[in-house]
Amino acid sequence: MPSLRWIEPVVRDARERAPDAGNVPVVVVRVDQQRLYVWDGDRVTDIFDVSTSARGVGFEEGTYTTPLGLHRIAERFGEGAPRGTIFRARGNTGQIADILTEPGARSPRDNITSRILWLEGLEPGINRGGNVDSLRRYIYIHGTDEEGRIGEPASEGCVRMRNDDVIELFPRLPTGTLVMILDGPEVPRLG
Repeated sequence: MPSLRWIEPVVRDARERAPDAGNVPVVVVRVDQQRLYVWDGDRVTDIFDVSTSARGVGFEEGTYTTPLGLHRIAERFGEGAPRGTIFRARGNTGQIADILTEPGARSPRDNITSRILWLEGLEPGINRGGNVDSLRRYIYIHGTDEEGRIGEPASEGCVRMRNDDVIELFPRLPTGTLVMILDGPEVPRLG
C-alpha cells in the first residue's frame, strides 16, 4: 500500500475551507492514482479503485472532464435500489444493467448504476457558478456497468465506482460530506 502521509494535510485543508461541514467524513479522489480514499474520524478507513474522465481534468461545461477542488455531496439517489439499477436524470428506470467485468469492455451508453452521490462545487469560479459549476455539470460519484474499466480514466467527467463499492459506501456518506478531487498528492491553489 502506498504511503498515506499526504492525505492528512488535504483533509485538514478541506475542513478549514468548509468549517460549517461538521464532523462528516472527507472523501479524497486522486485522479493520478484512480483511487478514492475515505477519511473518517482521524484515519483512512477505505480505499477504492475508481474511474475518472477519459478526457482528463477540467472545469468547463461541455468538456466531459473531471473537475478538481473542494466539493460536497449535495444530494443522494438510489437508496435501496437493486445492484445494477440504471438511473436516467437521477430517476430509477427499473432496468438492471449487465455489469461488464472484462477488462476494457464497453457498454453501448454511459449508464449510471446502483447509487448516485451528486457533487456541488464549493470554490466560486473554479467548480461553482458560471460555466464551471459541478452541480450544473451533473458531476456524480456513481456505479457503472463498465466495471472492467475501473482503475483507468474512462468516464465522461464523473467518478465511477464498482457497484458493490458504491453500495457499501453510500450509507456512510451523508449529504454535506466533503469531497476533494486532486490530480496529485497536494491541494492545488486554483484561484
